[in-house]
Amino acid sequence: MQVHAADGVAVALRPLVAGESVVVAGRSVIVLQDVAQGHKLAIRDHIIGDRVVKYGLPIGRAICDIAAGEHVHSHNLVTALAGELDYARVESVEPVRTDGSPAPVWQGYRRADGRAATRNEIWILPTVGCVGLTAEQIARAAEARHAGAIAEDRIDGIFAFAHPHGCSQLGDDLAGTRALLAGLAANPNAAGVLLIGLGCESNQLGDLLAAIPQASRAKVRTLSSQGVGDEMAAAAVLVDELVANASMQQREPLPMSALVVGLKCGGSDGFSGLTANPLLGRFSETLAACGGTPILTEIPEIFGAEQALLDRARDAETFEAAAALINRFKAYYLDQGLPVSENPSPGNIAGGITTLEEKSAGAVQKAGTAMLTSVLDYGEQATTPGLALLESPGNDAVSSTALAAAGATLVLFTTGRGTPLGFPVPTVKIASNHTLAASKPHWIDFDASLVLRAGPRVADAAFLDELIAIASGSKTTAERAGQRAIAIWKRGVTL
Repeated sequence: MQVHAADGVAVALRPLVAGESVVVAGRSVIVLQDVAQGHKLAIRDHIIGDRVVKYGLPIGRAICDIAAGEHVHSHNLVTALAGELDYARVESVEPVRTDGSPAPVWQGYRRADGRAATRNEIWILPTVGCVGLTAEQIARAAEARHAGAIAEDRIDGIFAFAHPHGCSQLGDDLAGTRALLAGLAANPNAAGVLLIGLGCESNQLGDLLAAIPQASRAKVRTLSSQGVGDEMAAAAVLVDELVANASMQQREPLPMSALVVGLKCGGSDGFSGLTANPLLGRFSETLAACGGTPILTEIPEIFGAEQALLDRARDAETFEAAAALINRFKAYYLDQGLPVSENPSPGNIAGGITTLEEKSAGAVQKAGTAMLTSVLDYGEQATTPGLALLESPGNDAVSSTALAAAGATLVLFTTGRGTPLGFPVPTVKIASNHTLAASKPHWIDFDASLVLRAGPRVADAAFLDELIAIASGSKTTAERAGQRAIAIWKRGVTL
């Protein structure tokens, strides 16, 4: 499959054997070397130094002559990325994407601050790693006490999110931990929040509470373990109060504009940019057109394809903020003496992705052509409708946690290799290929290979139906498996 008319490579939709003839974009190509499924086949000759183009974008340069029909991968293609760049802004015109049909309605919870939730849960957040296990004990005991409320769907569960941070941190590193936890506490899916501290940590309860937006503080309770005799008994009283309050909430019909959705890819392969990520892109366009908020993150996995995103900035201020964020992230690498192209991962390479430019060109498709309307710092809340760009690295757990802290009430996670892990909000796993979906049905919620088998229109409709069901309460595979975790971006020294 040739993705874009300008491409000099095509993607093997099945394993190709040397000597066979394939037809690509109307012309015959003799396969000169075996090419694994998802890997690239040269469909024109390249000489050493030539740019290799896929998705209509350069994905690196040839380090030797490449004949049409040869396998293109890490043995003959390398990155062309360097360091920071000066970006030029172009005037953006917001694309209009609609088929004329009315936007679907989903069943969610409208919170007191006006935001909408896909779940009605109680979250227990430790200020510091020292009480992480205590938080988990509190959650288990509370789930047992309130099993009836959970079974009757008056609440969707009680969850603790342990982490190892909150003490022995300084400056921006400590501020990042505090901002991330404050953002999680503000997430609409948490109908009630217990912040449990130890008492002597750097991340003091008072400072964390002050970092939570004022509109979200009424649902928060705090407990210092060193300040009470029996912390388990004291926590039980507070959690029971939160459960009683949450039990009065009920689902109601809500518009698409109320959805805030995180976009994530992990364990990508050669099909990710053909099926799953474009599927998310078309959904993102629909969501943004309805007044909803898709959030894109994983800044290092934009390197090499950032201009296509920057060209869609709503105004000069948004453009400058996004360009500064991307260059700041590049400096983060360079200051450590590391190349900005230290990606893709071994799993990505095995799946057919060769360079960071190729990975990025596929990854940015998750946002489609939606206009970029805001740029968020790590831990900051999304408040502007339209596509948001969030500061976070590419690590699955760190970036997915950051999306939840930004206010996402669903995370859409595309993958070609698969992963069982889920995060604080419902994490929808979308397989880029049918082999993964068929072999790991207990990991995967949607098979995006339907795009190739039935066409984008059929796949888009089925995907939207699945998302509406999940937003309205249907459990994801990760939720059913009890897979929930957070990870905090650790920067700076540790005392």
